[in-house]
Amino acid sequence: MLIAGPTASGKSALALELAQAANGVVINTDSMQVYRDLRILTARPTPEEERRVPHRLYGHVDAAINFSAGAWIKDAAAVLSEVRAAGRLPIFIGGTGLYFKALTRGLSNVPPVPDHIREAVRERLEQNGPEALHAELATRDPAAAERLKPRDRVRIARALEVVEATGRPLADWHNEGLPPLLPPAGIVALFLAPDRQELYERIDRRFETMLEAGALDEIGPLAARDLDPLLPAMKAHGVPALIRHLHGEISRDEAIAIGQLDTRHYAKRQFTWFRHQLPEFEWVEPGGAKAWVSHALSLSLF
Repeated sequence: MLIAGPTASGKSALALELAQAANGVVINTDSMQVYRDLRILTARPTPEEERRVPHRLYGHVDAAINFSAGAWIKDAAAVLSEVRAAGRLPIFIGGTGLYFKALTRGLSNVPPVPDHIREAVRERLEQNGPEALHAELATRDPAAAERLKPRDRVRIARALEVVEATGRPLADWHNEGLPPLLPPAGIVALFLAPDRQELYERIDRRFETMLEAGALDEIGPLAARDLDPLLPAMKAHGVPALIRHLHGEISRDEAIAIGQLDTRHYAKRQFTWFRHQLPEFEWVEPGGAKAWVSHALSLSLF
């Protein structure tokens, strides 16, 4: 069972209810909820919720790790095997489209990039800027350079890392993909699709609630580690703005406004991505999700 949807759409509550009703295990399919440093700001399940049903792949990665979809799919394969062996229902739930695509379509077989190569590319990026590295990429992987914007720091760095580590362009590895864990024909997939305006208002309220719940106390130790700002955990929605606030660069209200805006933009991208990349997901309004799940259970789809 796959439950996807934009941030703040109510996915976690639905997955918890389904897991209780169908002897399920909730498996995280969100690229930010893997980080142990960010329970509050990524809206991970609470300890009480984790006690009610088994939850896997939440908070198991340190923020200093450049965790990837490839690393996640390996962890997910191991968990899926364990859940099936126990005779329980695997419930993949989250908002990271690439993780769901890896589950149902497979993933490119890019080898791990050695740390010294990654660090060298990131150092050049900081010293010379993304435009200079984009020009370098144009000579080493023209197809990737043509596809990427000159200021796309993360993807330019990634493409250069791969070609330096392997001697082959990224597209070559994408063409030699790994098989899917869950072929599309054998899955039940739901995308929670709330009203956009209501979702954006909920996102704004939730961000303020996160601050009240101690998000700044969570961010303080993370900021003190002085990690590479290009690491995935350091780019989680709200993290850069809240760190700037802790450094005295912007006010608390400004940090909140930036975090809310970034999260709303992300939610908009999630709608677009799933509509175009994973059309096999059935779009359901949150109000009809319980009925949809009940119908699926009555048909013995699980």
